[in-house]
Amino acid sequence: MVAALVFSMLLPVLIAVGLYYKASGLLNQHSFLGLVFSKDWRPLSGHFGLYPFIISSLWVTVLALIIAGPICLFSAIHLTQYAKSYVLKVMHPVIDILAGIPSVIFGVWGVVIIVPFVSQHIAPLFGKETSGYTIMSGGIVLAIMIIPFVLNILIEVFKAIPEELTEVTLSLGATRWMVIKHILLRKAYPGIVSAFGLGLSRAFGETIAVLMVVGNVTLIPHGALQPGYPLPALIANNYGEMLSVPMYDSALMLAAFVLLIIVILFNFVSRMVIHRMLKKM
Repeated sequence: MVAALVFSMLLPVLIAVGLYYKASGLLNQHSFLGLVFSKDWRPLSGHFGLYPFIISSLWVTVLALIIAGPICLFSAIHLTQYAKSYVLKVMHPVIDILAGIPSVIFGVWGVVIIVPFVSQHIAPLFGKETSGYTIMSGGIVLAIMIIPFVLNILIEVFKAIPEELTEVTLSLGATRWMVIKHILLRKAYPGIVSAFGLGLSRAFGETIAVLMVVGNVTLIPHGALQPGYPLPALIANNYGEMLSVPMYDSALMLAAFVLLIIVILFNFVSRMVIHRMLKKM
C-alpha cells in the first residue's frame, strides 16, 4: 500500500521530469523566461515564443469559469436546498451523461451552433465583425464541458453540511435565503474554492473541443471576440507533423511543461485560499 501511495505521489514529478528532459535541448539555447515571455513564434527561424499561447489559454479558461461558475453554484444551491429529492435523483444521471460525452462532440456542436451564434448575434452587439472562431466561442464550449465536473463537486460539498446546522438557524427565525447566504455558503466556502480551482485546472488543459472553435491564430488576443491559440491546441495541432523542424519537438515539450506548471500553480493557489479561509473560520 505504501508503494502504491508513493507511486501515485511521484507521478506528477515523473511527468514533469520527463517533459523537462525532452525540452532541455531548447532550454540549453534559450532561457526559460525568455521563451515564456517572448511573442515571437517563427519555428522555421528558430524562434519559439510561447507568450501568445499562454495568454490565449488564460483568456479561454477564465472566460469559461466566469460563465460556468454562477451556473454551477446556483444550480447546486437549488438542487440541495430548494428542489424536491426526486429532482436531484433525476439530475445525477443527466450530469453523468453530460460529463461522459466525448470532447470532440462538444467541438462539433460548437462549430455548428456556437460559432455562428457568436458571429451573427454576440459580435454585432459590440459592433464587431468576426467569423465566430474566437476566444468567446472557446469559452462557451469549455464552460459547458466543465459544468458537470464542477456541479458534481458542489452538490457533494453542500450535501456534506449537516442539516442540523440549517435547521437550528431556521428555528431562530431566519429565512431560507438567510441560511444559505450566512451559514451554507460560509461553511461551504473552502469546498467552493476547491471546486472552482479544480474546474479551472480541468478547463486549462482541454484540447480538442477548444481547438475546433477558437481560431488557432498565433496572435496575442486583446478581447474575447478575437481568435486565439491555446497551449493544448498548439501541442495537438503540431506534434508529429512539424518535428522535422529543428528544436520543434523541444518547443512542444516545453509548452506541455509550462501547461503542467500553470495547472500546479492553479491548484496551489486554491489550496492556499482554502487554508487561509479555514484558519479564519
